[in-house]
Amino acid sequence: MKILFISLGCDKNLVDTEVMLGLLASRGYEMTDDETKADIIVVNTCCFIHDAKEESIQNILEMAEYKKEGKAKALIVTGCLAQRYRQEILDEIPEVDEVLGTTAYDQILDAVDAALAGEHSVMVEDVNALPLPKTKRLVTTGGHFAYLKIAEGCDKHCTYCIIPKIRGNFRSVPMERLVKEAEELAEQGVKELILVAQETTLYGKDIYGEKSLHRLLRELCKISGIRWIRILYCYPEEITDELIRVMKEEPKVCHYLDLPIQHADDTVLKRMGRRTSRQELTDIIGKLRKEIPDICLRTTLITGFPGETKAQHEELMEFIDEMEFDRLGVFTYSPEEDTPAAAMPDQIDEEVKKERQAELMELQQEIAFDNAQDMVGREMLVMIEGKVADENAYVGRTYRDAPNVDGLIFINTDAELLSGDFARVKVTGALDYDLIGELL
Repeated sequence: MKILFISLGCDKNLVDTEVMLGLLASRGYEMTDDETKADIIVVNTCCFIHDAKEESIQNILEMAEYKKEGKAKALIVTGCLAQRYRQEILDEIPEVDEVLGTTAYDQILDAVDAALAGEHSVMVEDVNALPLPKTKRLVTTGGHFAYLKIAEGCDKHCTYCIIPKIRGNFRSVPMERLVKEAEELAEQGVKELILVAQETTLYGKDIYGEKSLHRLLRELCKISGIRWIRILYCYPEEITDELIRVMKEEPKVCHYLDLPIQHADDTVLKRMGRRTSRQELTDIIGKLRKEIPDICLRTTLITGFPGETKAQHEELMEFIDEMEFDRLGVFTYSPEEDTPAAAMPDQIDEEVKKERQAELMELQQEIAFDNAQDMVGREMLVMIEGKVADENAYVGRTYRDAPNVDGLIFINTDAELLSGDFARVKVTGALDYDLIGELL
């Protein structure tokens, strides 16, 4: 039987998808990317913001049409939307056979069996459970890089965020389990590990009594075959001196950090339930750049949060201009039901949100273009991602670029290179967010 998997949302969700794919492959199911040939369709959903929720619903409805036409025998919905609206999905979309919550993805085989038997049910575990299936993941990222989910859930309870309710409290994956998984990934040819969680910086505090990301990094650096280790989703206030020291001392750890600060005005930060002030953000960014001069810093912002004034927006603009982040993304605030922020007064008009988002991105564009020009003349180690069609050129990433969110470097060469190869490249030009280079 052939199974089509549609994975939506974040890279943490993608890891859950890869676990389910591994379990299904172990049973002998064949994977397809053609919905017209699929016997079973699984949609792994997201509902973090309104747009993600709409995308998930649209995909479920589209796949329901294939089921209705008799082209598929079973339709299963998993992930965050499934956890949050499990009964509504079954009630409103009768073509859906099974619904799996965020901690029940390890039951995908049972769900498939039940769906093929004509059952309609919900499989939901305790939201604070931590599935640890033994079957190897089926990596879908091309083979040379993979995400390593080091923890699940979150304890921060920011006022705009629904994640703690649908993903549970923060709980770390045991270190020995992560090292074994990383070793298996390296054996499969993975050369770059990208550490992800709702918050990576708190890793280990719940099971070891102290923040232990630095200890985990030391162990992962010992694995033969792994060349790069990249860290995403670091809360600024949780960054420790030990983490900075490991980044400085371990050559495999990329000088790259993702710091989702969300805003820079103290009043807005407090209303968001964040744990930092503008001054504290300035201090930690300054410290990181002093200790690791070539560090690349990425951040994300929320604009149009309830009650955000024009003056507070301008303060955020001023902060971004001052900090000159290397990478930056901006979301317009999305009111999510059952969150404190959704009930706050002074909700901002969508038009104003989009105007402020455009202003922030225009400012960041100038910063990013200047930063790209500053790279010209530098020699960089590049991971090759693939060949440019019909040209003697390849596309790759430097340590400054996380896959799918940051820039690329295009390398003109007649040499034969393979995806996952590392090459020394001299930067010869810049194209907006991307770079041009020549092979050394």
